[in-house]
Amino acid sequence: MVRAFIMVKAMTGETEALSQTIGEMEHVTAVNVVAGDFDLIVEAESEAVYDIINSVAARVRGLEAIQDTKTYVCLE
Repeated sequence: MVRAFIMVKAMTGETEALSQTIGEMEHVTAVNVVAGDFDLIVEAESEAVYDIINSVAARVRGLEAIQDTKTYVCLE
């Protein structure tokens, strides 16, 4: 099982709506609203890293209310 964390920076006032939208995506296991440089931390799991990078990360980046993302794939 491959696991990744996707840090998401949202446009002002869009955090709650993004949290709900992203939480409904395939392979997403959790979405947390956080304080700091990013607004959301998205946890995703799949059988293959391809599913996370090309499915979840690409779809998240494609949302209009997103300013920036960073994806971290767990090594263990």
